[in-house]
Amino acid sequence: MLGCDFSSAPNRKKPIVLALGSWGDDRVVLSRLVYLPTLNAFAQWLQQPQRWLGAFDLPFGLPRALVQALGWPTEWPACIAHYRQLTRHQIRDAFAAFCAARPAGQKFAHRATDALAGSSPSMKWVNPPVAWMLHAGVPLLLDAGVALAGLHPGSSDNLGANGKPLRVALEGYPGLLAREVLGRRSYKSDDAARQTPDRLIARKDLITALEQGRTRLGLRLKLSHAQRDALADDARGDALDAVLCLLQAAWAQKRADTGDVRFGLPQAMDPLEGWIITA
Repeated sequence: MLGCDFSSAPNRKKPIVLALGSWGDDRVVLSRLVYLPTLNAFAQWLQQPQRWLGAFDLPFGLPRALVQALGWPTEWPACIAHYRQLTRHQIRDAFAAFCAARPAGQKFAHRATDALAGSSPSMKWVNPPVAWMLHAGVPLLLDAGVALAGLHPGSSDNLGANGKPLRVALEGYPGLLAREVLGRRSYKSDDAARQTPDRLIARKDLITALEQGRTRLGLRLKLSHAQRDALADDARGDALDAVLCLLQAAWAQKRADTGDVRFGLPQAMDPLEGWIITA
């Protein structure tokens, strides 16, 4: 299993982070962290022939209200095919025009899952630029033949002997699980001036709660001493966010192991918008 903290513009200071691990007896063991400094490195990792279930911290779909208002295709594969061929400038202009025509306080369209997860609308292009994350990340998953649960079956060469996909991606959101433990306490910042002792304490409290299984996911995180220190010392929170996504992936695997072929995704999920796992 894996959890991914994604960046639409990764570099060596802020790479894409993968948390790789395994699950059993309601315990999630963190095996290792992988740091990928470029989108090309991420694409190459996805292409490797291996089996995994992963939760990725990037949106997999756009709000239906936005897509319909723009006159874009309302079937997910066609919508993503259209979206990926646009430039960021074209996307920003289209989204800005949509917002400009709406009343104050209702500028952005939201997906159904956003209200439950407390996540930013997937059309937002600044603070955080999740629209760019969708634009950069989802095409790489598709090009690698990965199955996106509830949205896309993946390629034929991604099927195992049992006919089930070998690599399955789910949309994760670390903030959903972090807020369950910390409430509104902040635990990370990319700004060095805001990397305060209070945020360090919050990270340590969050890690302790995950190790003790004090979340509704019913899972306990198993870390080595070195791993615990590394997660606490990462003031940006990228590694910890990847681990939070790993736990969400483990929850989905637990559901699959009990016969849920949708990995815990609701039956009523909008097949255009997608869904954040565990929301």
